[in-house]
Amino acid sequence: MYSVGFDNDKYLKMQSEKILERISMFENKLYLEFGGKLSDDYHAARVLPGYKPDIKVQLLKTLADKAEIVIVINASTIESSKSIGDSGISYEDDVLRLIDEFRNSHLYVGSVVISQYLGQPAADKFKDYLEGWGITVYVMRYIPETDYPNNIQFILSDRGYGNNDYIKTSRPLIVITAPGPGSGKMAACLSQLYHENKRGIKAGYAKFETFPIWNRPLKHMINLAYESATADLKDVNMIDPFHLEAYGVSAVNYNRDIEVFPILNAMFTRIWGKSPYRSPTDMGVNMVGHCILNDEICTEASKQEIIRRYFNTMLDFAKGNGKKSDVSKLELLMNNTGLLPYDRKPVTPALKKAEMTGGPCVAIELPDGTIITGKTSPLLGASSAALLNALKHLARIDDRVLLISPVVIEPIQKLKVGYLGNENPRLHTDEVLVALAMSTATNPTAELILEQLPKLKNSEAHSSVILSQVDFGVFRQLGINVTCEPLYQNKRLFHRKS
Repeated sequence: MYSVGFDNDKYLKMQSEKILERISMFENKLYLEFGGKLSDDYHAARVLPGYKPDIKVQLLKTLADKAEIVIVINASTIESSKSIGDSGISYEDDVLRLIDEFRNSHLYVGSVVISQYLGQPAADKFKDYLEGWGITVYVMRYIPETDYPNNIQFILSDRGYGNNDYIKTSRPLIVITAPGPGSGKMAACLSQLYHENKRGIKAGYAKFETFPIWNRPLKHMINLAYESATADLKDVNMIDPFHLEAYGVSAVNYNRDIEVFPILNAMFTRIWGKSPYRSPTDMGVNMVGHCILNDEICTEASKQEIIRRYFNTMLDFAKGNGKKSDVSKLELLMNNTGLLPYDRKPVTPALKKAEMTGGPCVAIELPDGTIITGKTSPLLGASSAALLNALKHLARIDDRVLLISPVVIEPIQKLKVGYLGNENPRLHTDEVLVALAMSTATNPTAELILEQLPKLKNSEAHSSVILSQVDFGVFRQLGINVTCEPLYQNKRLFHRKS
């Protein structure tokens, strides 16, 4: 059964109070960097069962009249067409989605910032597209690694941050967010502090932080799960040396914040004459550790997240979208924590079923722990079969009952193969659900089956082969956490995304 390990309401109250306290520290304007995702933080929801993915948006809605949102996206992610693991969409598409979502929540989006800009054609194209919709876009230019973050004199000059666009804002609380990690949020905040200072404005900075959890051990599974989520960014959790020196207390932070802290300190010293922060941990507003109800539940959830990240990293590498170094980091993390791929419960049933049948198979672990499997057949793909079998189980319908008549399936197959040129006649999960919905007109059982769909949320699934993007997408929409073996069903070099 799905168990709660985190007190969402307590967190909302404590985090809100801390943010208001931080705002009161500064006179004119506060740049608040949101660590992790502002909207749809599914990583936090997975490792902290009970955490609501949209809690940050709910918090901001209480400050809607004071807050202005600035979204930052890295030019290199636009150029590489990198996709986001949780949603499977590109970073630039997620920027558009975020703008729509914030506007629907009555939150003001002031502008979009393209960071590490080097004149990339794809970044220019995206900038033109946004401006065509009336969205203000600014650019932050690339600072060479030879200068960033150690050459403070260069960074805090007209050739460094001074070479960036000044982001015009109109409200006292500027929320800096991004579609994913490594977008340049902190750099955007620091660049703005530099520009504001030149204009005589005493602006402040703070970080709305979630991970790593500063008051949990360095090697706590929740913090290690964060490392697994940022393997491609080379993030490493560390004991904050500045915090230890200042207070004699161990606090967990991560390498990029620790590296950039001297720059921030120098910035505040220039603006205020003295920095208000003595450590990177001081910069953060993070009450997560105070709201964990059951450490054991969150630890187990974090173990499962590490294994999921392992499979997803292997998948990215198999598709040519990842690096071998990322795989090596996840393998090392798995070894150091004593975790095995088979510790993910649906893995072994999926592989055993595939070995027995000689074809692709999918296993789904329902929230109550029941394992349901599905195999490839002439009519259905393995994902579709597993999905239907799981819905039958939830509806307490005999597995032998035919839900969708071949009379319904065959015309769909004819359309796919005969008219659309698809070599795979088997129905994907989206096609099965549409066929099931059509069947409700003549089959009351089909309607009962569809009513079970919400019960699949928080299920776990594993496939013996790489799934189509369609099946990945449907599983995600249903709230099913899905992984797969990093193997294609055939040895072709080209594979259709559908």
